[in-house]
Amino acid sequence: MTVAAAFANAAWLASSLPEWRRFRNASSKIEETQRGILATYLARAAGTEFGKQHGFSGIGCWEDYAENVPARSYDDFVPWIEKIKAGDQRVLTDDRVILLEPSSGSSGPEKLVPYTRTLQDEFRRAVATWIAQLFLEQWRLMGGHAYWSLTPKFADEATCESAVPVGFDEDTAYLGGVAQRLIGTTLATRPALRQIGSMDTFWHATLLLLLNCRDLRLISVWHPSYVSILLDQLVERWPDLMHDLEHGYRLGEPELDIAANPTAAGELSAIGPADPARIWPNLGLISCWGDAHAAAHIDHVRAAFPAARVQPKGLVATEAFVTLPFGDAHPLAVRSHFFEFEDDNGYVHPAWGLESGRTYAVIVTTGGGLYRYRLRDRVQVEGYFGEVPDLRFLGKEDIVSDHFGEKLSEPFVASVLRALFERFPVAPRFAMLALDDPLRCACYSLFIECDLTLPVTMESALEDELRRNPHYELCVRLGQLNAVRIRRIDGGFDKFSKRMMDAGMRLGDIKPVALSRLGHWSGYFVEKSV
Repeated sequence: MTVAAAFANAAWLASSLPEWRRFRNASSKIEETQRGILATYLARAAGTEFGKQHGFSGIGCWEDYAENVPARSYDDFVPWIEKIKAGDQRVLTDDRVILLEPSSGSSGPEKLVPYTRTLQDEFRRAVATWIAQLFLEQWRLMGGHAYWSLTPKFADEATCESAVPVGFDEDTAYLGGVAQRLIGTTLATRPALRQIGSMDTFWHATLLLLLNCRDLRLISVWHPSYVSILLDQLVERWPDLMHDLEHGYRLGEPELDIAANPTAAGELSAIGPADPARIWPNLGLISCWGDAHAAAHIDHVRAAFPAARVQPKGLVATEAFVTLPFGDAHPLAVRSHFFEFEDDNGYVHPAWGLESGRTYAVIVTTGGGLYRYRLRDRVQVEGYFGEVPDLRFLGKEDIVSDHFGEKLSEPFVASVLRALFERFPVAPRFAMLALDDPLRCACYSLFIECDLTLPVTMESALEDELRRNPHYELCVRLGQLNAVRIRRIDGGFDKFSKRMMDAGMRLGDIKPVALSRLGHWSGYFVEKSV
């Protein structure tokens, strides 16, 4: 047990318990809770430019709000955000905008999200509820350090001209306050790693710090493939890592230099890189995405750490914290923001009016000034935690590939791949469908990376699954599309990440997708024979 980390975790639990109790209390009165949050937003923003334009002072309830304020996408908010960039305040919120946080879309950087102290408080409420429940369920997690994945910065990143700061200096800074300081005490790595400009150096230094931390208890990353990449890098770099662990690793700055640890080097050399569960024997929990396309990657993580619990994260976006990991459920974060849900027929429902088993698109209003904002995330109601809907993330509704009228959406393709890999358990490390060359080939390709030989019937089974989409089937029948191909590749996520970073995305924003709207992927992947 590490005393400093254990003390910080205990303090974090103590500071989180009040909010945990408030959430549990709110779960039995969701309508009252949600209406109260909306009323607070409307009162505080009545004097802002947005509030005056939309008559917030005259809106007394959700029904009036839904009737008088249209649901919007990010592009509709750009004129107001441009004013904030120019230095104007009281545009969207009465609360001062402290910074604009970049958020990437499916193919590149697209958005700058206004962050206020109120929005930070809303994220803190959700994190506090999660961490209190987690520590109460697995108290041993408090006895050591945690690894929270970092987003490295690069020297050639484009800068944005803005009178308001753009981007947090640290990945945990969006929480601010006591929570940020307590997390900092428990970190197995260092925030300064974000300043490393080389991905090669970033991975190497990260692994050295993790190898120095034998009491690692918790890993929190976004996509589970991030863990797989770390373990692949561990195997590839093992001799160099052992050398630098024994002799030290210097990058020329005190915050980045890593001292020699010959004792750890000797112990780890005897273990080797093939058994990460022995390297970190106390690891108790891995928090990562587990819904939609991410579900296919979790088995690799579980196989590497069979004794650790793998807990799927809730639905979290830069703009809003939507659902919480709470035991085995993912209830709506009803104390964080105001939520609405649009059904498949275009009708909008409040959070207290959802039906079990139905699917919806999320619309959120936040303390950052996004009013009736379309997140473009689709969810399904799995059940209820008290009165609060338990939601499963299905995918992004705005990722649609439609070159010939086939209208393939990511949630549909993710369901196709889940069905395919249940029938053919090949355990892919990477799998993505894309129209590789729409001008010549006119067919979709499934780019897949796995160790096992692919069954010869897998391609036809994939085609059958895709033809459940009538638009796709019609395009094939008309000869606009040929049958799908399966192309086995190496280095899937590495090559995918490189292309996305070349397009301007940050590493921490990149996640594998079931479906890519980009073409010409064969020029990026290294193909193997099936």
